[in-house]
Amino acid sequence: QVQLVESGGGLVQPGGSLRLSCAASGNIESIRFMAWYRQAPGKQREWVARISVGGSTNYADSVKDRFTISRDNVKNTWPLQMNSLKPEDTAVYYCKTDTLVGQYWGQGTQVTVSS
Repeated sequence: QVQLVESGGGLVQPGGSLRLSCAASGNIESIRFMAWYRQAPGKQREWVARISVGGSTNYADSVKDRFTISRDNVKNTWPLQMNSLKPEDTAVYYCKTDTLVGQYWGQGTQVTVSS
């Protein structure tokens, strides 16, 4: 199994930046993909970004060129750097991993973009 814990959420003004982190523990060697999702109030959960074990990244069109997903191999964390934030980025952000034996989700962290 893999356990995921998100952190770094908070309140930020439009145009500002936040750096979320997803810390993994457990059977980390089984991880093949790590992704970030978000869910705004009254909306379905949507995919935001993904990184493979080889380092390939993909982004939703709505966050491309503003968000960057990466991996810190020393700390076993997967940060999501979010720049030029907009009010429509307000949501609970979740990390999810696809491993050799299943999928695992974190508990989420709230991001609010407001003046």
